[in-house]
Amino acid sequence: MRKNSIKNTRINSEVQRELANIIRGEIKDPRIHPLTSVVAVEVAPDLKTCKVYISVLGDEEAQAKTLEGLRSAVGYIRRQLAHTLNLRNTPELRFVMDQSIEYGVRMSKLIDENRVEERPEEETEQKKEDEE
Repeated sequence: MRKNSIKNTRINSEVQRELANIIRGEIKDPRIHPLTSVVAVEVAPDLKTCKVYISVLGDEEAQAKTLEGLRSAVGYIRRQLAHTLNLRNTPELRFVMDQSIEYGVRMSKLIDENRVEERPEEETEQKKEDEE
């Protein structure tokens, strides 16, 4: 089976949806930040392993605690996943911190700051043109 087959893509999306529901609604660990999202899931074609990319909207301490909490609850999460999904094998979960959302927010902020700095110069140039 190819890695990007239709079946594997469907399994990835189902696992991602169910993991998001389990993390959001069923885990009561206080270490897990409430703004934790499952960004992407990569299930191996043999359904033995699964890489779960998570994003936490918070500082580095909140991210580290969330990752620690998820790793300690991996047995419970895997059992719940086995109950909700009808797969031949329930994959072994590995949680990986994904920084892409945080990176995007930071870049957007830098772009906005740059635009604010450029606007006064443009306005003064526009006024000079209007006066002539």
